[in-house]
Amino acid sequence: TTAPQESPARPPQAGSGIGRTPGRAMRSTTLLALLALVLLYLVSGALVFQALEQPHEQQAQRELGEVREKFLRAHPCVSDQELGHFIKEVADALGGGADPETNSTSNSSHSVWNLGSAFFFSGTIITTIGYGNAALRTDAGRLFCIFYALVGIPLFGILLAGVGDRLGSSLRRGIGHIEAIFLKWHVPPELVRVLSAVLFLLIGCLLFVLTPTFVFCYVEGWSKLEAIYFVIVTLTTVGFGDYVAGADPKQDTPAYQPLVWFWILLGLAYFASVLTTIGNWLRVVSRRTRAEMGGLTAQAASWTGTVTARVTQRAGPTAPPPEKERPLLPPPPAPTQPVVRPLSPEPTEKVDPPSPPTASALDYPSENLAFIDESSDTQSERGCALARTPRGRRRPNPPRKPARPRGPGRPRDKG
Repeated sequence: TTAPQESPARPPQAGSGIGRTPGRAMRSTTLLALLALVLLYLVSGALVFQALEQPHEQQAQRELGEVREKFLRAHPCVSDQELGHFIKEVADALGGGADPETNSTSNSSHSVWNLGSAFFFSGTIITTIGYGNAALRTDAGRLFCIFYALVGIPLFGILLAGVGDRLGSSLRRGIGHIEAIFLKWHVPPELVRVLSAVLFLLIGCLLFVLTPTFVFCYVEGWSKLEAIYFVIVTLTTVGFGDYVAGADPKQDTPAYQPLVWFWILLGLAYFASVLTTIGNWLRVVSRRTRAEMGGLTAQAASWTGTVTARVTQRAGPTAPPPEKERPLLPPPPAPTQPVVRPLSPEPTEKVDPPSPPTASALDYPSENLAFIDESSDTQSERGCALARTPRGRRRPNPPRKPARPRGPGRPRDKG
């Protein structure tokens, strides 16, 4: 008998249960640990911002109080309540986009809601940046903004995905030529991949972060820190609104803010391409990890089955195999002891020995041998006790195969 062949275990498919599949929910322990990490990050950020900004706020509040007291001493006819009401009205007007340097007698044509500024405001809605420097003050405008955002945000998301794919393909195609040059210089492929990733990040940062920083420094008159702060806050769609390109009333170029919006589109597309590349890389790494784990599991299962089969083969079966699986074997040969036969009165006649039983083999060899011995002894005793039939030719025992014909001219005794 041979050891049973173990069927090789199939490598686990994607999502077969080895590791966490993309469709399964995150474990409760992992979710709680991630929530604790985010809360810790928020608390640490709150402490840092509080330590940095609270003293500046208190100082500004003290300066405002000093200016207010100085104004009341210089103008004793103005009461404290009237001054407070006037400050509140000024703050509301500034929130609505009014320019404090413009009065009713000036002929300034600056407006927060001219065509270029309104286009830029609509762009901040669908990009979800929302600077907040210009806000809607009418009920009709707020109602329209609700439906405008619900339709525009998904539409811009589709556009952003398409532009991001095209932009990423163009950058990767350009980097591919640089990779070919490195490969001609016999640079190792692993190092070439690292260099291509670094070049992809550097070219994007140069085009969409550093170049706009210097442009805003020149056009808006900001410092380098203020300009790069505005760029990062904008491209991450945070949009605080303390710095907004084109919000200065002195900036009266109508096409300036629409051009800024197109820069926002390309910058967001680049960041989306970077995030897509990182996601694809993580997906490939996860798939390779699952495949390697599946291969190791299959090899372990095959090795375990092989070892079990070899141990079973060496130990041998402890019980007889089932009857349906045992092949039909011919009966074992008769014992070597000579069988005593009676002397025949016809010495010249050859008598064929009795054929072995044609029944199927017995279950156990010992019973088969006992059956053969008993049959031989019984036939011998019957040959001695019974007389032969005096008439006709004696019929031969029915053989298993056709009996050979007897030779002619052999007489039989009738006595």
